[in-house]
Amino acid sequence: MDDQNKNLILATVLSFLVILTWFVAGPMLFPDWFPAEPAVQQAEQFEPAAPAPPVAGDADSPTAPALAVPEAPRLTIDTPKLAGSISLLGGRIDDLSLKTYTETVAPGSPIVRLLKPVGEDAAFYALFGWQPGGDLGFDAVPGAGTEWQLTSGGTLTPDAPVTLTWDNAAGLLFTRTIAVDDDFLFTVTDAVTNTGAAEARPAPYGVIARHGLPKGLQNIWVVHEGLISRTDGRFAETNYGEVSDLPVVERESAQAELVPALADGWIGFTDHYWMTVLVPEQGKPFTAVTKYVPGADIYQTETRQPLLAVAAGATVSSTTRLFAGAKEWETIRGYQAEGIPGFVDSIDWGWFYFLTKPIFAVLHWLNKIIGNMGLAIIGLTFVLKLLVLPLAYKSYVSMARMKELQPEMEALKERAGEDKQKLQKEMMQLYKEKKVNPAAGCLPILIQIPIFFSLYKVIFVTIELRHAPFFGWLNDLSGPDTSTLYNLFGVLPWAAPAHGSVLALIFIGVLPILLGITMWMQQKLNPAPTDPVQQQVFAWMPWIFMFMLGSFASGLVVYWIANNIITFTQQYLIMRSHGHRPDIFGNIRSGFKKKSVAEGLAPPPAPPPSSPPAKPPAKPPAKPTAKPTAKPTAKPPARTAARTAAKPAVTPPAKPTTKGRK
Repeated sequence: MDDQNKNLILATVLSFLVILTWFVAGPMLFPDWFPAEPAVQQAEQFEPAAPAPPVAGDADSPTAPALAVPEAPRLTIDTPKLAGSISLLGGRIDDLSLKTYTETVAPGSPIVRLLKPVGEDAAFYALFGWQPGGDLGFDAVPGAGTEWQLTSGGTLTPDAPVTLTWDNAAGLLFTRTIAVDDDFLFTVTDAVTNTGAAEARPAPYGVIARHGLPKGLQNIWVVHEGLISRTDGRFAETNYGEVSDLPVVERESAQAELVPALADGWIGFTDHYWMTVLVPEQGKPFTAVTKYVPGADIYQTETRQPLLAVAAGATVSSTTRLFAGAKEWETIRGYQAEGIPGFVDSIDWGWFYFLTKPIFAVLHWLNKIIGNMGLAIIGLTFVLKLLVLPLAYKSYVSMARMKELQPEMEALKERAGEDKQKLQKEMMQLYKEKKVNPAAGCLPILIQIPIFFSLYKVIFVTIELRHAPFFGWLNDLSGPDTSTLYNLFGVLPWAAPAHGSVLALIFIGVLPILLGITMWMQQKLNPAPTDPVQQQVFAWMPWIFMFMLGSFASGLVVYWIANNIITFTQQYLIMRSHGHRPDIFGNIRSGFKKKSVAEGLAPPPAPPPSSPPAKPPAKPPAKPTAKPTAKPTAKPPARTAARTAAKPAVTPPAKPTTKGRK
């Protein structure tokens, strides 16, 4: 095993050690970066509503089946980024599309539809209501089946909220005001006025219900899709399988999990690029509920707030915000700054969040300056290479010195023979004398591994890369290169093979081919290993990676190509600065040779036995010299003269041979 293989193994081991050390020692060194689970506080408990709200599928449930929801009047939603409607039945927000996002990059593709009403396939919606407390019954508070009356407003816009009312005819008047901003945040303010003589004790709640699993669920480790929540600083991600495995809670009559929060939090559903989350009033206690009803196949999240004491003649209110839209980093970060703690963590940053967050921040900043996400990725590559340049420079210098020591190391191997212990001792002594660190060569690989995975996470997860164009045919940096050898990159009149098929893995595009070429050129900075097995492994490696990354996101391949070119330039300049000019073309030519070095140095083969033996050089000149001297003045006939002129080699060699002997 040569030093390059040892460095690769050492880099991999050190990478895992760095990750392990971070998660073990990180909470002790940086406690603010690792929020601990909050201690249960006994002093500040709240009184929940006496009965639990009906579970999904019941007649009065907020998530009742399709046949239990009749048609009702609707209010239009129209904002710069949203379009849809609100049903007056339950005041549910159940029809919502994202104006600025389409399903695919194809012209005429429909816009993304996020929420769907009950009755349609894969219904997904949010609704709000009141739980009865004290002497109140379910018929005394508005729920999923309550038809609200519009009392103010018409079309819901950022400048025009709408107001709904419902009177229970028993002394309680409920008012709901719905507002929306220019992005994706709804604000629902529920108020109740007690016109009766006795105190009332209702409790507000919010519900997000999803009927069945979402279409297009990927179930891959790169991105989380399922339930997300934050309660008192503790962030949790729960996939759909874990929700369906929850234990049955008798009081809920369903599989459920209830998590009390005393200060802050939120809960909801997240998809790859979209999110729907309930955000109750921060600084006040609430209960975050996760629920699954197997019979109806409904996944449900709730925020339940404590009972509110409404004295006779008094009015109390409660506000819940609903985020329903795209997980845009800048938008979500703005909401976090406005009072939703930890909201930016709703984007799945992964284990390397300490790298993915700053990497994306720089990428987003570069994209705003340049205006092209592909060029921003190339700019980010330059920034990352500049940050690690001091370490990389030392590593490349050490590698260059190691190349200079190769003759001495080969001599040591010959002297040591089979004595491995002696060889190791003399090699360490040689490194010490020449001040060379053999492990320094693994630093670029060690640094590259977490950066590569972090950038892969950023490109795959963040919506800013979705359908982001570069140049030409590269119109989606989050997807693979759509060009293909199958139709000669669009020259032939047939379509490209479907993504994920065997043909698509074989007939790769332009970017993977460029990746393989840049990796191959980077290898040619150094001579091939002397060991034939290692030589074959390194010779095939660029082309294997070329096909492996053919189905990866094109943005990631752009990064790798740029990184290869920059690394090639760095290594070349550093090697030149140390007096060693890489023989790139010589290494390329040697790679194409079919014969080994030993075969090339072997003597030429002997002539076959059937070939006539060569005449001695001294005998032929003796014969021709006699004829011209016998009759020098004789003129041969024309034919004889012509024959003689056609054979000049017969007579002239006689004189030079004689002179040579003299």
